[in-house]
Amino acid sequence: MSKAKQAIRVLVADDHAIFRDGLRKLLDVDDMQIVGEAANGVECTKMLAKLKPDILLLDLRMPEKDGLGVLEEVNFDSLPTRVIVLTAAEDDRDVVRAMRLGARGVVLKQSASDLLVKSIRKVHEGEIWLDNRMTAEVIDAFKKSAESGQRREKPLLSDREKEIVQLVAQGFRNREIGEKLFISEQTVKNHLHNIFDKLGVSDRLELALYAIHHRLIDSA
Repeated sequence: MSKAKQAIRVLVADDHAIFRDGLRKLLDVDDMQIVGEAANGVECTKMLAKLKPDILLLDLRMPEKDGLGVLEEVNFDSLPTRVIVLTAAEDDRDVVRAMRLGARGVVLKQSASDLLVKSIRKVHEGEIWLDNRMTAEVIDAFKKSAESGQRREKPLLSDREKEIVQLVAQGFRNREIGEKLFISEQTVKNHLHNIFDKLGVSDRLELALYAIHHRLIDSA
């Protein structure tokens, strides 16, 4: 089995050489391969376009252009890349903004090393990853952002809607959901419109976080 063909391709963006060196050693495992390292946001943007990695480990605090700037500039819908934010500060405002801009995971730099490896695998599979110490704060911030809307405490979802919520939380796109459930992509969109309205959420990320918080998805 070729590691180059099977490995999760990772781009690391962090301005500290010692930290990047530590990540290089940590991620020297069979199913991962660091394909590039960027010391600032400008380098990161260029390398993203060239390398198209599976995972971007993105430091929020970098010179020239920070992690939020990278998220704002790059159209990740056009890339296969999923982003995991690395941060030393438990500032839920920056984390929520990063998630809004497309990040799929957040890992504190002081976390255990095995959690970072696990987060890469989970996010690569399409899941959302939040550090346990930040999950409640992030969900609370999303709830506050939607306080102006009407949210039902116990929304009544149909079995079909529950299936769609499960698949959205697992990272599947509308077309993929339609294929799995043997319905059209437009029907998926119609269901999502109804789900958003029932739950009082505004986008897929908020739906996934809401589902996690209210245990609308399987623990697995």
